[in-house]
Amino acid sequence: MNQKLTIALTKGRILKETLPLLRAAGLSPVEDIDMSRKLLFETEHPDIRLVILRGSDVPTYVRHGAADLGVVGKDMLLEFGADGLYEPLDLGIARCRLMTAGFPDREPVQGRIRVASKFVHVAQSHYASRGVQAEIIKLYGAMELAPLMDLADEIVDVVDTGNTLRANGMAPLEHIADISTRLIVNKAAMRTRHGVIEGAIAAISDAIGSGETR
Repeated sequence: MNQKLTIALTKGRILKETLPLLRAAGLSPVEDIDMSRKLLFETEHPDIRLVILRGSDVPTYVRHGAADLGVVGKDMLLEFGADGLYEPLDLGIARCRLMTAGFPDREPVQGRIRVASKFVHVAQSHYASRGVQAEIIKLYGAMELAPLMDLADEIVDVVDTGNTLRANGMAPLEHIADISTRLIVNKAAMRTRHGVIEGAIAAISDAIGSGETR
């Protein structure tokens, strides 16, 4: 093979939960990712390497062919689209919900609602589907602050335990989507490198089925 197959991984919680799957699939990095500042890692498989990215960048790298496969949350695919991508596996990890949230005892907003979110397109689509006019304010973190500081009336964000919302006097309001981590594949790479990609998908699928990921 002239070029190694590249799998883009999402840093943070998803990476932590992905590494046991890769280990069970025989695709472990040969170095300790947590102890390195590198972004590219060789694996136990001689023809496969890993690249560590922000979740929002994984679909872009895979879509443009800089990476052949990617591991990313469904929330990123909903926000940035899945054109040019196959989604062959739900890895069943890093599960959460994409929801609206706000102060449960606050009077409903009359007219245009202000919504803070990093999921701009998802939020726009959700409120439009309900016939609600919404001004979407893009933020990159600490969403709960927006209603507390009167920057927004509601937020759209991923909710896991809901503890942060409760600590700030807020609660989930409307369910938008169930989120889990997906394996994605560049459509062109699937055609040109079908054998090695199918092998990687099968190994990861077997690892999910075996449950031997601890």
